[in-house]
Amino acid sequence: MTRLPLLTDDQVGPPELVAAIRQRRGGALLDLDRLLLHSPAFAAGWGEFMGRVRTALTVPPLLRELAMCGVAALNRADFEMHHHAPLYLAAGASEAQLAALRRLGDEPALAADPVFDATQQAVLALVVEMTREVQVGDATFDRLREALVSDQQVFEIVGVIAAYNMVARILVALKLAS
Repeated sequence: MTRLPLLTDDQVGPPELVAAIRQRRGGALLDLDRLLLHSPAFAAGWGEFMGRVRTALTVPPLLRELAMCGVAALNRADFEMHHHAPLYLAAGASEAQLAALRRLGDEPALAADPVFDATQQAVLALVVEMTREVQVGDATFDRLREALVSDQQVFEIVGVIAAYNMVARILVALKLAS
């Protein structure tokens, strides 16, 4: 049970915002939308920002979804994992990688699991440090910088991790489960 009520179709608004969200979602509102619409300004900004994080970056989709799922696992954000695990697999991840990610919340050392390549391990090390410690060590950052092709991608993966920690914290605080 969520801590705030999920707004019904009769309660959500304004209509133009709801129509835009429905169009982006293929016609239906997610439970997340029904929470976000408690604040139309927040819901509108969320849609714009998170849409760009999900679709407009140069970071390869596999690394982006790896970061999103890693954040979900560490924060025990089941809703986030439920929605991004299929996207992670579709981006090229293996079932073994997804299984390791699902255990990351209990075993952060799995960031170094050999099921992940060196670039993926560098991303996951950053996910763990940013999510658990906030502070990022120089060695972790340098390793990431060596693994990615540009400073733009370094910035973007940091941004993805930060954005999805925001998502996870909202989901967990409001008890939205899959």
